Amino acid sequence: MASETSVADEKAPAGLSRYEADAEDGQEGGGDGKSRLSGLLWHGGSAYDAWFSCASNQVAQVLLTLPYSFAQLGMVSGILFQLFYGLLGSWTAYLISILYLEYRTRKEKDKVDFRNHVIQWFEVLDGLLGRHWRNVGLAFNCTFLLFGSVIQLIGCASNIYYVNDHLDKRTWTYIFGACCATTVFIPSFHNYRVWSFLGLLMTTYTAWYIAVASLMHGQADAVKHSGPTTIMLYFTGATNILYTFGGHAVTVEVMHAMWRPQKFKAIYLLATLYVLTLTLPSASAAYWAFGDELLTHSNALSLLPRDAWRDAAVILMLIHQFITFGFACTPLYFVWEKLIGLHDCRSLCKRAAARLPVVIPIWFLAIIFPFFGPINSAVGSLLVSFTVYIIPAMAHMVTFRSPQSREERGGAAAAVRRRLDGGVRDQLVRGGVGARRRLRLRRVGQHHQLRAAGVHLRPLRQVLPVPAPPGPRVAVAHGPEPVHAVRLQHDRHVRPDVRPVSGSGPGPDASRVASPPPPAPPPRSVIARRDDAHDG
Repeated sequence: MASETSVADEKAPAGLSRYEADAEDGQEGGGDGKSRLSGLLWHGGSAYDAWFSCASNQVAQVLLTLPYSFAQLGMVSGILFQLFYGLLGSWTAYLISILYLEYRTRKEKDKVDFRNHVIQWFEVLDGLLGRHWRNVGLAFNCTFLLFGSVIQLIGCASNIYYVNDHLDKRTWTYIFGACCATTVFIPSFHNYRVWSFLGLLMTTYTAWYIAVASLMHGQADAVKHSGPTTIMLYFTGATNILYTFGGHAVTVEVMHAMWRPQKFKAIYLLATLYVLTLTLPSASAAYWAFGDELLTHSNALSLLPRDAWRDAAVILMLIHQFITFGFACTPLYFVWEKLIGLHDCRSLCKRAAARLPVVIPIWFLAIIFPFFGPINSAVGSLLVSFTVYIIPAMAHMVTFRSPQSREERGGAAAAVRRRLDGGVRDQLVRGGVGARRRLRLRRVGQHHQLRAAGVHLRPLRQVLPVPAPPGPRVAVAHGPEPVHAVRLQHDRHVRPDVRPVSGSGPGPDASRVASPPPPAPPPRSVIARRDDAHDG
């Protein structure tokens, strides 16, 4: 039974990517210092790597627009929405992790090997709920990641303009589009170890720079904090915060890159708690300093004085946006590879060349829409709400809607259910009618089947002679023992291999356990008095 408890726990290494398997082969063969350095910087599948990936992917360009959202919402609503959406996002990420482990466990029971395959969200929906759920999840997820990549590319051109305004934003979009196209050479999330670590450090610097610079700047002249002013602005700011904590669209891919995916359940919550330490101080300080002026400046960096500290924050944010662009595009690369049949290819150059058509439409859309503030709100309201909140919650409820499916979710409970399905009545008789261990199985499993077995056994006890329980009997001074007391003791102590007989000779199992003679029946007068009392 222990071998059946959790296939995902035991076979988690079977889901390693092709690059991870190559690294393990190199280590088994005795790698040199170069291979060790490559493994340290390139191959990351621990829980810490997943934490850095989640935290780095959650907050990037949207960090610069959160003060703009606070101007639309007001200080109190902005803080409350961040806390609410952060906890809600952590909960839905937990649901996604449960669905992923359920899907992977079922597939590995069928001997499916994921060494050359990366599991994605739409495949989880397909395996658990069918092709209609797969199509809906694929459409929403790909559209959200597409526009998320567009937002990062627009943000790069918008930020660099504050450092070098000799070129217009559209020209900078051309340049950064070519730079971000190099992400086609990063195979999977398993290879973002150094990038996610550096990206989180860069975002941390930018967030605290905004907070400290705003406090040092002080409140502007005649500053006003009138938000919220209209319903439209209020919900526009709310959707932008919703987009901030909607980074778990790549949860399945990040989990699949882990060596032990079952450790992911609390990682996203811990990443969200760290992200809140960046978003709350920076947005609150900027809104306190500039107030309603932020309504006309969606990028908070545009209001801060230009100096070396601000230029450093801009450059570091640019590098982080490059990393976030890769986070958003990598799932799209996987979908495209599976569509054209190159996902199992081991050649990195062939896969990189095949991924280039994915970058071209993103590049084109970023050139068409050279602004990202309103796009953040539109993506948050139309795509994030369904992609990473509504669809995962509904999928979890539908997958585990029946008691049987909820019972199958746990490995131990599933093993108990399979044992009970194989013949509950037969197991009940072999194990002992009143054994405490069988009563525990009855509480876990099919209660109605066990009750049905007991219904058929009770009439037999009333017809057949009831043997006395083994051991010494204590004589009762006031008369013979009532029949119901004998039956109660029989229910607690009878052995299944002792077969009561009505003849004079012992049963076939008497050689192992001697059955004591049945007690003498009570006098007829006693039975008559009991019947009269019962009729009365």
